[in-house]
Amino acid sequence: IEIDVDVVADFEPHKATASQQVELPADQPQAVVCGVMEHIEQAGIHSGDSSCVLPPYSLPKSIVNELRMQACSMAEHLHVRGLMNVQFAVKDETVFVIEVNPRASRTVPFVAKAKGYPWSRVAAKVMMGASLCELGTKEIPETGFFAVKEPCFPFEKFPGVDVVLGPEMRSTGEVMGMDRALPVALAKAKMSVSRALPISGQVFLSIREIDKVQAVEVARSLVSMGFTVFTTSGTRDFLLSHSVDTELIRKISEGARPNILDKIANNEIDLIINTPTRTGAKTDEGQIRAMAVGARVPMITTITGARAVVAAIEALRGGTWNVSALQDYFKSSIESEQLKCGDIK
Repeated sequence: IEIDVDVVADFEPHKATASQQVELPADQPQAVVCGVMEHIEQAGIHSGDSSCVLPPYSLPKSIVNELRMQACSMAEHLHVRGLMNVQFAVKDETVFVIEVNPRASRTVPFVAKAKGYPWSRVAAKVMMGASLCELGTKEIPETGFFAVKEPCFPFEKFPGVDVVLGPEMRSTGEVMGMDRALPVALAKAKMSVSRALPISGQVFLSIREIDKVQAVEVARSLVSMGFTVFTTSGTRDFLLSHSVDTELIRKISEGARPNILDKIANNEIDLIINTPTRTGAKTDEGQIRAMAVGARVPMITTITGARAVVAAIEALRGGTWNVSALQDYFKSSIESEQLKCGDIK
């Protein structure tokens, strides 16, 4: 599991790089955690291409507290004054540090909106000599809402390119969905990138060997909701051995028609879940993914993403959700911060 942690700190910078024009206050320096974000995709996907959730949705409190402690400790030892981002990985309750960036990260605007607090403005004031103490800055507790950051990809502008996610960043923007229920927040984020999730129809499911065990519940949930799930022979046999019956569709390389490309071309597929075995535009999987992009079919390429999407579809089918403006979530805190900073006379 990959995690991002943003921190703002007001420690004294190293003498060699400190500004000679900024006079620092005598207040006790400290580090404040802006937010802890858990990625939906597993570690190995570039953080800019991963969906992430604030607050963390599956990590135990002990691990979250360990992440907060480690991030603040690093800010102190690195003499950070301003913003800092840390990327962690957690496996079997062991914490690993992927990288530390003593600067603002792309996640800061997301955290500011998700928490209703202007972290960038606070960091700018701190860098110019203010202290977190005099600004009254403290860690913001959980708000009661889930916020999901969802990346936007430019794949439609590059026809034929394989779209598998990996360590190279490919996204060109981000959106945010927010709700009291995490599945609905994720569904809203998907809508915002023009990939609204279907609540009925036909799904193509193609899973690599190491993901098949986790795919059983994904397939079972889709079938129980009334979706027609198409799988190739290997995946179908595995799911059938776990009492999940799906529709057989032949592989492209087998030459049988209609195949999955025909169904995508005929607008018969509403969702594709494909965790890749092979990559490249000339492979069967690469052709499927490329055609799905052109046809604007929602597509998931990680098993963790698939599980999250199935939960989102279940929530959408319930129909008990609505839309609110961001200002409605934090109206009182936004107005008080504007007054404090002199934006409202």
